[in-house]
Amino acid sequence: MTTAVFSELKEELQKGVTEYGHPFRLGTLGTVGLDKMARLRTVVLRDFSEDVELSFFTDKRSKKVTHIIENPKVSILLYHPEKRIQLKIEGNAFIIKNDKKIAKYWNQVNDNAKKDYTTTIAPGSAIENLKDIDYLNDENHFCIITIEAHKIEYLKLDQPNHIKIRYSREDNYWKGEFLVP
Repeated sequence: MTTAVFSELKEELQKGVTEYGHPFRLGTLGTVGLDKMARLRTVVLRDFSEDVELSFFTDKRSKKVTHIIENPKVSILLYHPEKRIQLKIEGNAFIIKNDKKIAKYWNQVNDNAKKDYTTTIAPGSAIENLKDIDYLNDENHFCIITIEAHKIEYLKLDQPNHIKIRYSREDNYWKGEFLVP
């Protein structure tokens, strides 16, 4: 049964990339920097591979990038309210450096969304008012972060019993085991 559930969760993660409005499109990413404080924020799932690598876009000046450089161990939490499935994925995050891949994804970002990566000052910087935001014309701070998963906890809220399975990657092979929910 754990193999069938694993296939289902991978299908749902892929739908999070390809289907606008799918509940797994948005996830809560957790990072911990040198200050040892957990930081949470919502990210949009942009890519998913069969190897269970998840990618999202960000501004390379953002705090999450700093945290990932300081400590690449991250987790992402996703919830599907209709299916009542929660996924907690743990892994190591890294910044994509491949210029061709970056250009490919940048060209897929719609023009309105590109503004998010072209502000003259970094995200999270204090400003007096929204009119103080200026944008670059020919430059951007677009960045792709990929999470290489090594553990997934699947929780299905079901009746008469919840189902919880932990998947662990061992030498490119995923092993599932049932847990007490």
